[in-house]
Amino acid sequence: MYKHSVSRFEQELITLHPGEYFATKGDTIISTVLGSCVAVGIFDEEAGAGGLNHFMLPGDAAKLDLAMSHNARYGMYAMELLINDLMKLGARRAALKAKVFGGGSVLRLSGGGSDIPGGNVAFAFEYLRKEGIPVLASDVGGREPRKIFFFARTGKVLLKRIAGNLVELTKKEEERYLKELAEGRKEGPSTLFDLNSKGRLPGP
Repeated sequence: MYKHSVSRFEQELITLHPGEYFATKGDTIISTVLGSCVAVGIFDEEAGAGGLNHFMLPGDAAKLDLAMSHNARYGMYAMELLINDLMKLGARRAALKAKVFGGGSVLRLSGGGSDIPGGNVAFAFEYLRKEGIPVLASDVGGREPRKIFFFARTGKVLLKRIAGNLVELTKKEEERYLKELAEGRKEGPSTLFDLNSKGRLPGP
């Protein structure tokens, strides 16, 4: 995760990588690139608090020692972390609303890898249903990666579908990250996607 500014936006821009999340009451935009991964934006517009997570695998509360996890790499923990931080910022649980993005069929893996996108999407919607958090909008599935900009205070989202060379970059990043998860390594920051000086993604 890193902070930077883009000329097309007045707000501070936070960029998330897989396994990260961010919650704030600031006038902040949170951005991330999604292939098979899912990002859930949760916000309380009245409290002016919102946040976004980015997870690769749903996770299973019965199998994960969540108290020992160090980041939001698993969906179960990513959701709990984000909601808990929003509550600390003054959000009311009854007022929380959500938007869900990602879960594209970007990875071409055999075995369990082929179920990653669908599993991520199903987990996100089921978790939100059980928690009574309404989903106001979603853009999931398909085969194209996405880049989203989530406006934390209002829940507004700008979405761009990725094409060209950035599709391969997204696939390589997710394959690398999935391998690290399988090997039990903690991921480090990496930056594959940068906006140009006009605040646009390079390429078509």
